[in-house]
Amino acid sequence: MSVGFRIFTQRPLPDPELIRAYSRCSTAPVADAMRRMCAMNPSARLLSRPYGIMAGAALTVRARPGDSLMIHKALNMAGKGDVLVVSGGEPGRALMGELMFRYAMSKGLAGIVVDGPIRDVDCLPELTLPIYAAGSTPGGPYREGPGEINVPVVCCGQCVEPGDILLGDADGVIVIPSGEAQALYEEARLAVERDREKTEQARHGLFDRNWVDGELSRKGCEIIDGMWR
Repeated sequence: MSVGFRIFTQRPLPDPELIRAYSRCSTAPVADAMRRMCAMNPSARLLSRPYGIMAGAALTVRARPGDSLMIHKALNMAGKGDVLVVSGGEPGRALMGELMFRYAMSKGLAGIVVDGPIRDVDCLPELTLPIYAAGSTPGGPYREGPGEINVPVVCCGQCVEPGDILLGDADGVIVIPSGEAQALYEEARLAVERDREKTEQARHGLFDRNWVDGELSRKGCEIIDGMWR
């Protein structure tokens, strides 16, 4: 087997109805339901202007830093509802640009997450495809390989396996492991409902803040009625 230069044509795929259910959830409360251990770091920045929330099954690409050959192959393989997840970015080379974005839109992809820069950012305000990346540079990639498709990758600080559910909004992107997505959903849904209730309470000044002093007391914080020195 050609480790480092190989393509797996199959991956486990979650139930489309489950993906649609997650698409009604914002990322923050779902991340809370996952004990806040699932979020990509801030280099996964939303650079386009999509409608709604990104939710789809991960099609992973382990690219050679600064090289787009395997990304092009993954675009050929990608189908409706997939989220293209690309590792292998480097600061001086964009891995994707407008032609690739528009082709992805034509195929009905649910989104793109690139652990590195992209280019042709002038087109992004008119694209409804969710595109997350670390920034931009005019320097383009090479097309030499090697690389791998549909293998586990690390993207923006999170491990992503083929078929995992990627959920994204203006806050960023979280990774929901495919094998746990069904069991997690009810807890995630309840977390979303609690978040909405608390937001409404905060909007009307009714949010209970007594927990702050309670937590400080529990941890042994000393509160001194006076000025320092």
